[in-house]
Amino acid sequence: MTPVLTELTVGDVVAEANFPLTRDSLVRYAGASGDFNAIHYRDDVAQSVGLSGVLAHGMLTMGLAVQPVVDWVGDPARVLDYQVRFTRPVFVDVIEGATVSVVAKVGAIDLEAHVARIDLTVTFNGATVLGKAQARVNLA
Repeated sequence: MTPVLTELTVGDVVAEANFPLTRDSLVRYAGASGDFNAIHYRDDVAQSVGLSGVLAHGMLTMGLAVQPVVDWVGDPARVLDYQVRFTRPVFVDVIEGATVSVVAKVGAIDLEAHVARIDLTVTFNGATVLGKAQARVNLA
C-alpha cells in the first residue's frame, strides 16, 4: 500500500536496512553492470593505485541505498528523482566483507505536488559514504 502523504511528518523514519557485501557480491555486480575495474575485486590492483583494498562500486552502493525507499513506496516508478554525492569508499574485506546501513527519513513534504523528499543516511563502519543522498517520491 502506498504511504499517505498527509500522515507523514518531517523527521519520520520511513525505512531502514542493512546490506551485507562480500567479494562475491562485487564480482556479481561487475558482471551485471559491465564495470570490471579490477579495484573492485583485486587487492593488488587496488593497492597499486593507493587504495587500502578492494572497494564496492559506487553505483552498487547508490543502488542499495535507494532500495528501502522503493520498498516503502511500493513502486519504483514513484521515485521521481534520486541524487547522491560519493563521499567515502566502502572497502570490502576479503573475509569479513562489509555492511552498508541505510536510514531513510522524511526531509520535506510538498502537499500541493504530492511529493515527499526522503533524506538517506548511508553509512559504512559508522562513517557516511553518500552525502546529500535524497530521493523525491510521488505519493499521489
